[in-house]
Amino acid sequence: MATTDIYTRNNAYQHFQVLKTNRNKRYKAGEFFVEGVRSINEAVRQGWHVRSFLFGEGRLSDWAANLLRTVPTEVNYRLTDELLEELSGKTDTSELMAVIEMREDKLRESYLSENPFIVLFDRPSNKGNLGTMIRSCDALGADLLIMTGHGVDLYDPDVVVSAMGSFFKLPVVRVSDNHALWNFVADLKRRFPAFQMIGTTAHKENPVTSVNLTGPVMLMLGNETVGLNQSFKESCDILCTIPMAEDSYASSFNVSCAASILMYEVTRQRSAQSEGILPGCDRAGYRRG
Repeated sequence: MATTDIYTRNNAYQHFQVLKTNRNKRYKAGEFFVEGVRSINEAVRQGWHVRSFLFGEGRLSDWAANLLRTVPTEVNYRLTDELLEELSGKTDTSELMAVIEMREDKLRESYLSENPFIVLFDRPSNKGNLGTMIRSCDALGADLLIMTGHGVDLYDPDVVVSAMGSFFKLPVVRVSDNHALWNFVADLKRRFPAFQMIGTTAHKENPVTSVNLTGPVMLMLGNETVGLNQSFKESCDILCTIPMAEDSYASSFNVSCAASILMYEVTRQRSAQSEGILPGCDRAGYRRG
């Protein structure tokens, strides 16, 4: 693979900096900047298209050398150690960084299991929360994360880093047009008659432990400040909340913490059902007894 040497802060180098800092130019280029062994390994493992690797002048580890040798790219770049250190977002400069092609945003039923488990995050406003939610979705078995409305950029380096390798494992789809979302939901309801949209709220609603989450489900979580938008709430089959201690000063959970708790309840109920120990539920989704 061809390698271009960069000795100055030329146009190519400035482009790499722009990919880290400028959302609009990232999307215009259709690519984003990635740093970190786990992230790069998972991107390659999951078949994301690596357009370029960036590396320094010194001797590379066997790991980095193997990737340069085996992963097909369009062009790679060798930077001076000073420029590589300047570009790196880590205390210890990474020996290998990557520029990776974005994937198309399209809701696909092929992402889903036989018993769909979908999470929707409406207008995320915090990069760390979004990254953590991606990681939790992956860890707790969600099939798909849907992002709606205008929020933080999915491809921001801070999101990629905080999600770690899970960013490249979990399908995440940004939906700017709610018509596409409702069409997707309508298709799911036709295919899965028991499909439920479960809204979440900080206000006292149905305790999540009383809601049947064993069937096809979409958990809908709202913006960190204003919560789930009203149209989404009105579309939900059930609104639920996480029970809190009566004497708690806290009035709500951080959204990524809440998401993890709710998703764990989904996996807990499904595991209990598979073991035949989950109490029955009525048609409205509430447990009997």
